[in-house]
Amino acid sequence: MLRFFYTLIFIIALPVVFYRLWMKDKKVPGYRIRWPERFGIYPAPQESRPVVWVHAVSVGEVVAATPVIRRLLDTGQVAVMVTTMTPTGSTRVANTFGSQVLHVYAPYDLPWTVAAFLRRTRPVLAIIMETELWPNMLHECARQKLPTVLANARMSARSARRYGRFAGASRELLRCLDHVAVQNSDDGQRFLNLGLAPHKLIVTGSVKFDITLSDALRSAARDLRQSYGAQRPVLIAASTHDGEDAILLDAFSQVLRHWPNALLILVPRHPERFDEVYELSRAHFSTCRRSTGLCPEGTQVIVGDTMGEMMLLYGCADIAFVGGSLIERGGHNMIEPACWGLPIICGPHTFNFADISKRLELGGGMVTVVDEVTLATQLMTWLEHPQIRATVGEKARAFAEQNRGAVERLMQVVQPYLPSQQL
Repeated sequence: MLRFFYTLIFIIALPVVFYRLWMKDKKVPGYRIRWPERFGIYPAPQESRPVVWVHAVSVGEVVAATPVIRRLLDTGQVAVMVTTMTPTGSTRVANTFGSQVLHVYAPYDLPWTVAAFLRRTRPVLAIIMETELWPNMLHECARQKLPTVLANARMSARSARRYGRFAGASRELLRCLDHVAVQNSDDGQRFLNLGLAPHKLIVTGSVKFDITLSDALRSAARDLRQSYGAQRPVLIAASTHDGEDAILLDAFSQVLRHWPNALLILVPRHPERFDEVYELSRAHFSTCRRSTGLCPEGTQVIVGDTMGEMMLLYGCADIAFVGGSLIERGGHNMIEPACWGLPIICGPHTFNFADISKRLELGGGMVTVVDEVTLATQLMTWLEHPQIRATVGEKARAFAEQNRGAVERLMQVVQPYLPSQQL
């Protein structure tokens, strides 16, 4: 019954949905194009191999899904259909995989749009990244007996409370899943408390640990760092949100008093904020855009206004701040800078990565700050003591290395649904 009312409300809200697409397209071009795909309307893929459907809502989920998709492609036995909800996610898929995978926008969560998508794609397995629990999507997969795995799943205490308000509907959602591969046992217990059958649960760890720094990426990072100035301190503030950039720039101004040749790479999380953050920075600092490819002498801040370069930019830095954590957004992926061996700073709000951030900090690879004063103090401490900075970075790298292997554990879950060739 709840799903009926949910669907009815969704239908009534469709004019608002179209309006939002139109308005979002003004800031992030791409929302208005290919809109029929959002209703399951697109040419059926001409593919003779079995299709595995991987749903990754946006850039963060695509990053998480990347090592999983690569393992699936390595079998040579399946085609991979990747769906996203955002143009930035679509761009990341195209930049990472090109024509190796099929891509369309995920259908809106209406029974007939999901049914149309499944009818055209005919997948043998659905892998849904993280916690994309859409009622009609999961119900239709179950109705068509499509094996469905929730991969790299996380369930924060906050999310669990929210799902718990609709206990019956949550249990119905979880019944539609064949397996839930969670990042840690705390997440797993929350799924069990919400009604997941114990035999469906497996703890794999986070697949984000299984990213690879290729020789080409390392070489490109060295070259870019050389162009910025090999001897100057380079700081990166990654995936920042509204309310954080001003704090970061204030902290950086304090750093400049002691380290006047320091460089800050400031990377907003969302493309629609690139212009805003650029204007905010250039009001007080010599600022350039990463998209120009230039870093004139005297540049103090580079605004990272490109897509798909986060790992490259991390490779240029000495210290990383990971955004979404000074405000109550829940934080973003601190594994990426850890893989580069960078000492990491976060704000106090890291509930999206609660287990990882706790273990990373306990292991000595990360420090938590609360405002621009504590942030500036920590930055200057590490700049003044490079050996301490290097030690913290090595602890972060060791943490990342010790936690690899989630993709292989996930493959053990999905293997029975794939062609018989061994993975």
